[in-house]
Amino acid sequence: MIKRSLDIILSLFALILLSPVLFVVSRKVKTHLGSPVIFRQKRPGLNGQIFEMLKFRSMKDSVDEQGNVLPDSERLTPFGQKLRSTSLDELPGLWSVLKGDMSLVGPRPLLVEYLPLYNEEQARRHEVRPGITGWAQINGRNAITWEEKFRLDIWYVENQSLFLDLKILLLTVKKVFFKEDISAQGHVTIEAFKGSKQD
Repeated sequence: MIKRSLDIILSLFALILLSPVLFVVSRKVKTHLGSPVIFRQKRPGLNGQIFEMLKFRSMKDSVDEQGNVLPDSERLTPFGQKLRSTSLDELPGLWSVLKGDMSLVGPRPLLVEYLPLYNEEQARRHEVRPGITGWAQINGRNAITWEEKFRLDIWYVENQSLFLDLKILLLTVKKVFFKEDISAQGHVTIEAFKGSKQD
């Protein structure tokens, strides 16, 4: 209850305080990438319930001659890369926190198609609300393997506390400021999860 109350207070305060930034970024996204400004995608949240995640759009909707979406490396523009490196694309997620679909801190919400690929231990990441930032984000972000990321997520589930959340929020600011671990080696975003190597 205390964590949820803090999520509501802090996300509402942040939305009000950062409203000029939200306005400027939305205008720039529209100028560089066109409409829609907001990227919406279904993601599993608390207890695996599906919600609609919101982010500022950072990629073009480019397709090949057969209508297939091009790889991220071909759709991510320099503007989109800058948006991601500053984490400004995550700001609309504050609305999801205010609604209760997400928390400020928790395991990052991943793709719905990953759900059947988790083993029993990895699926425990859904015992808490997904977060805008989390323990895995400050301990490697996209530069660590999926197995390492899941181990960090489960560690958070088992050790969560208000003190830990505050520590993660402060360290997230440092990560964003120094633009650390934005993408996996050899990938402009992160390599798709193809299933755990462990039972």
